[in-house]
Amino acid sequence: MERFRRASVAGVATAAVLAGSVGVAMAVVSPTPPARTSATGQDSARPDPVRPELTATATVIGVRAWEQFRVYGAARHLSPGTTVTLQQKQGDTWVTLPASMQLNHRSAFKMRVYLGLKGQNKLRIVGGGTRSPVFKVAVR
Repeated sequence: MERFRRASVAGVATAAVLAGSVGVAMAVVSPTPPARTSATGQDSARPDPVRPELTATATVIGVRAWEQFRVYGAARHLSPGTTVTLQQKQGDTWVTLPASMQLNHRSAFKMRVYLGLKGQNKLRIVGGGTRSPVFKVAVR
């Protein structure tokens, strides 16, 4: 196979020179372009890795303490069956609540939630190495 490749490259190069076509000769001399590297040292010819994304929305903006509501959303670039969990901001830290579920076959979720901490609650969904934007639910 290698001998055939050399023979065909030499034949095309000779034909290009005889025909006076510089563009064809350039293409024959370097059939594959060299890999380009960016400032970070990564190969720019390769696509950037796809980052997973999560969205989340509450069905209400305010509820009474321990009243049920739902949080629903979808994931992009996460496989079905990935576990997603609800987190609540308490002070300066995010606390994981006992509300989690797996993404369905469409990489979506819908979970029932009860909150007892009165006031404005900042919530988010985490899972698969990513997190959703923060959304708020007021508990009175």
